[in-house]
Amino acid sequence: MLEKLIVFVEEPSMEVALEQLLPKLMNDVDYEIRRFQCRDDLLKNLPDRLRAYSSWLPPTWAILVLVDRDDDDCHGLKQTLENVAAAAGLVSKTNAGNGNPFQVANRIAIEELEAWFFGDWPAVQAAYPRVPATIPQKAGFRHPDAILGGTWEALERVLKRSGYFKSGLRKWNVRELWRSTWIRREIRRRAFRLSVVQCQPLSRGCE
Repeated sequence: MLEKLIVFVEEPSMEVALEQLLPKLMNDVDYEIRRFQCRDDLLKNLPDRLRAYSSWLPPTWAILVLVDRDDDDCHGLKQTLENVAAAAGLVSKTNAGNGNPFQVANRIAIEELEAWFFGDWPAVQAAYPRVPATIPQKAGFRHPDAILGGTWEALERVLKRSGYFKSGLRKWNVRELWRSTWIRREIRRRAFRLSVVQCQPLSRGCE
């Protein structure tokens, strides 16, 4: 059985999100979130961090690495993460195969974290009541993964037009949104669903 999950994230807003999500997903499994300064910082330091863990990681612990795709090829980035884990002497979920024990699960968010909010707009309205209820029906927002120009920028524009954060949205401002609502599991985001799917088997014993 998994006793502890260590999660590597690249920036504060993902840390804030996981602080709300993991207790609901991991049952009695302990967890620890290790936040880096940015995506480049995570990728730069990941080889050394994984090598350090490989020397003492207990068999009942696992590591989850969460990285935004940004402009990278998704498959190429995933292979890079897999290579780093292998070079550190750790067995990844991908290489272990279905049902076999593993030490690292590498997962890529296809879009920015803020795309999750567009997938559950009532949650945004609960935190910021002045935002229009019709946003998800507008052509540019129907598919959160396909919002042009960046979801962070789109979220900022919508909130500013509704009278919030007139001086600009900051990453830590999303803490209010995460803490005031539970982002429902029916969010239309494959990357979010994949994260949930991968965390829940971990809590049942490193499947």
